[in-house]
Amino acid sequence: MLVGAALTVVAAYVVAVRMDKIRANVSQRDSIQYWTAGKLLIHRDNPYDVGSTIKLERQQGYTQDRPVLVRTPPWSLFLFLPLGLVSAFWGWLLWMAASVVSLIVAMRLSWKMFGKGDDSRSVFLFAGYLFAPVLACLEAAQIGFVLLLGIVLFMALERKRPFLAGAVLLLPFAKPHLLVFFWVAFLIWLVAHKKFKIAGGFAIAVIGATILALIFDPAAFQHYREMLRTAAIEGEFIPTLSGALRLIFFRQFFRAQFVPLLLGFIWCVWFCIKNMWNWSWRDHGLTVMVVSILTTPYGWLTDEVVLLPAILFAAMCIFGQRKKTPVTTKIVLGIFGFLNWLMLMLVAAKIPLQSGIYFWSSLLWFAWYFYGRHRLVVNLKAEPAQVPAVS
Repeated sequence: MLVGAALTVVAAYVVAVRMDKIRANVSQRDSIQYWTAGKLLIHRDNPYDVGSTIKLERQQGYTQDRPVLVRTPPWSLFLFLPLGLVSAFWGWLLWMAASVVSLIVAMRLSWKMFGKGDDSRSVFLFAGYLFAPVLACLEAAQIGFVLLLGIVLFMALERKRPFLAGAVLLLPFAKPHLLVFFWVAFLIWLVAHKKFKIAGGFAIAVIGATILALIFDPAAFQHYREMLRTAAIEGEFIPTLSGALRLIFFRQFFRAQFVPLLLGFIWCVWFCIKNMWNWSWRDHGLTVMVVSILTTPYGWLTDEVVLLPAILFAAMCIFGQRKKTPVTTKIVLGIFGFLNWLMLMLVAAKIPLQSGIYFWSSLLWFAWYFYGRHRLVVNLKAEPAQVPAVS
């Protein structure tokens, strides 16, 4: 608590000292699109309108030709309404405060689920707060921490508070394309285990958020479809593994970007059928999330912050055991640590997230997660009586 208080004081001091510079740079953060959408909604305008969006953004100092548009569906618009009540600067500050709180809560809940004791707490904090997408998401003021909070809350609540667990999934449902296999597994799980309370909580939350959006913009879904039709996403390079493969081998064929997703879908159905009767969201759920991010046709480094629970789980699989770490594991950890550090340096150097240099990030997290699971299996086989069970 003392460390948290000290960091809060330092952050407040930095904001106060650099206030003018921060105000000038607010339009360069992704939070400007959330503020603009909230402002348009408050005035009962179309939050997806290009002309209105770029007009508001340029008033805040935005200089690019293309506006930064909100591309999340109407049921996510409730997240941006509070920002429309304040200025762009205070909207950024409010968004950053919500992001930091979401990160801290997600870390604390993840510790309760995956932590292995006080002797491994420093490793847990190190792996979490130095996870490269965390810095990227903070730098860009993106929505990733909100999605992360919903995922972690669901995992923490689904056993004892099913209705509330279903309701909080409204948060990651703001970007349903990001975790496709999570939603496939979720649907199969609801049907197989008859989780009616969770389904009810999720349905009511989505319906309530949709009604709220329609109150402010009755044609929200029509406006959303028009935005998607004119966004020309197929002409963009998306720095994912799928995007890189398409750029190298199938540049002119947009649908080729969905081939990894199709293969992953086949795997997901098989994986769910195989494990459904002993399904655990804190175990199997992490696996489908990692594969979803690996194969998604549309995503950014900032979105990959949703994998924080999987990264922490793998860290505890490797470091949470009371035995000496083998030399080979130390070498592998050194490689992973260096690559994550390299990613951090790219973000710190402000290399644009749209550049292809980040395409391998999801492959790195995939390798880290499955190496952690491999180490857990090895330790369980070696000393089954001494290795604690996974929560």
